[in-house]
Amino acid sequence: MLIFHFNRYMKYLVGISRIVVGVLFIISGLIKLNDPVGFSFKLEEYFSLGVLNLPSLEPHALKISLIVVILEVLLGVMLLVGFRIKFTVISLLGMIIFFTFLTFYSAYFNKVTDCGCFGDAIKLTPWESFTKDIILLLLIVILFVGIKHIKPIFGFSAKRVLVVGSLVACVVFAYHVLNHLPSVDFRPYKIGANIESGMTMPENAPQPIFDYAWTFQVNGEEKVIVTQGDYPEVDGEYISVETTEVQKGYEPPIHDFTIERDGENVATSMLQEEKLIMVIAYDLAKTRFDAFTEVKEVTDRAIKLGYKVIGMSSSTTDFADKVVKEYSLGFDFYFTDETALKTIVRSNPAVLVLRKGTIEQKVHYKDIDNLEL
Repeated sequence: MLIFHFNRYMKYLVGISRIVVGVLFIISGLIKLNDPVGFSFKLEEYFSLGVLNLPSLEPHALKISLIVVILEVLLGVMLLVGFRIKFTVISLLGMIIFFTFLTFYSAYFNKVTDCGCFGDAIKLTPWESFTKDIILLLLIVILFVGIKHIKPIFGFSAKRVLVVGSLVACVVFAYHVLNHLPSVDFRPYKIGANIESGMTMPENAPQPIFDYAWTFQVNGEEKVIVTQGDYPEVDGEYISVETTEVQKGYEPPIHDFTIERDGENVATSMLQEEKLIMVIAYDLAKTRFDAFTEVKEVTDRAIKLGYKVIGMSSSTTDFADKVVKEYSLGFDFYFTDETALKTIVRSNPAVLVLRKGTIEQKVHYKDIDNLEL
């Protein structure tokens, strides 16, 4: 009787875990599949020196990104339909153990402050990501222990069609977003967003709170007094102070945007332009140079129509000037932080059209012909 009740409860636990894990893996995979380039940037952070110290993997980050996100979606589908159950559960267990290690490493050592688990759609702190992975790990362990309770919900042929169909759909979708831009833009630089508004700090916005641990020599002994800014009144000799952020303040969605030339930030004036075109290439050394022939055509036409045209890159001025000269471009490049440029658009190069700081058009270099001037 006891065994009967255990099996019954286990069956329910496995059923709930199966739905939760399957749905979460599909959602997480699809969000990242919408923006595999963005996820590859996150992987580059993990592979970099000072984090996992695997720089040899950085050039392969995009390929790894595609494999991981498609596998996430497929494993979620396979779990829900009950296809190759043993392989699916073991693969899920291996993947979540790996993800849990990454999120713990990020949280404990404060190396990568955003795991990118749900792309830019849902931002999680490192410890929130780790907690989420621990919960998923427990659910997948339940699936592993109660694997006999995972029953197929379709016949073999139907399951195979669903899994193969999911794979084909993922590949087609990945090909589309890689050759254009993400279908859904979750970033603060999406079409319709005003950059200046995104940098604005609201009135009465929460301010960061810090603890200050003051160390004094008092009567021959060290004494530590903690305040939140005020210098303590202590009859002793000051030794040192340590500062710890205990509560983050409000951070505007856009907080690292500049347009610099010769050490001067001209972002404010540029964002007031009635008709502005930005040619963005986050790293000119890695850009698609063959696209600059088309860039020249569209920017020359834009200049004749009264547009202000600027380039934006994190490359050196000398390198940028060489590109301008080689392709006879009618505009200069300004410096902007690489991370900010990668956030603005997932194409290198890309073209944006703005009106007084509001993004009206944003295109991949393969879609420059679609610009409407």
